[in-house]
Amino acid sequence: MQAGDYRYFDTRFAAMAHRGGFLSEADRPRENTLYAFTRAAERGYRYLETDVHVSVDGVLFAFHDNTLDRVTDATGVPERLPWRELSQVRIAGIDPIPRFDELLEALPEARFNIDLKVPQAIEPLIQALDVHHAHDRVCVGSFSSARIRAFRRRTHGRVATAAGPAGVAWQAYALLGRRLAGSPGVVLQIPARAWHDRMPVLTPGLIRTAHAAGRAVHVWTVNDRTEMERLIDLGVDGLVSDRIDVLAEVLTERGLWEGN
Repeated sequence: MQAGDYRYFDTRFAAMAHRGGFLSEADRPRENTLYAFTRAAERGYRYLETDVHVSVDGVLFAFHDNTLDRVTDATGVPERLPWRELSQVRIAGIDPIPRFDELLEALPEARFNIDLKVPQAIEPLIQALDVHHAHDRVCVGSFSSARIRAFRRRTHGRVATAAGPAGVAWQAYALLGRRLAGSPGVVLQIPARAWHDRMPVLTPGLIRTAHAAGRAVHVWTVNDRTEMERLIDLGVDGLVSDRIDVLAEVLTERGLWEGN
């Protein structure tokens, strides 16, 4: 399979709102909320990036961290709590944690780039995609090779997946391109650099090899205008950004913006 085999990739350039993105420092803490995702969609973003976890009683929800401590008014590991308790938690003291079903229903035109954060989320995600007939609306990746392999086994190629864990990029990036031809993943999602920006991960050669294998190349998380322009010039197929205002401006200037 190649990227072009999936409707998810029917765009000239994938502009992805990282956890919904933000427009000002004041609303930055409201990440991974229906508020953030809706605001990005209203500004023309078709692609929304998020992570998924699952409650102890099986409810799939959008959330990034492994604990509630940083962004909510609660503490602890979300997988250890029932949804009854998690539904009372507030992100930045304002927004409830959104169920993934809720996002699919509230934003029917949106496409989601999903990071599977825990193995328990695999089955609930598959069920959600089946219920909402949303297989074409998502691309799934994970920092865990075991998790993404398990997801692929269960979905039999119906859902686009990233080529291996993003974290492998700085372990063997020189070899990664040659592995793409045999990988079931159809998109390479990597940072431009690793090791505190000291080691380049993305190279022109890697992009050429990925494209020759029919794979797309997405880079995360890019918030600087100059870096966005550099990566576009290199030929990447998508960028993940917090700064949804800046990315939209850059893509508009380049004739690549497909939003409103």
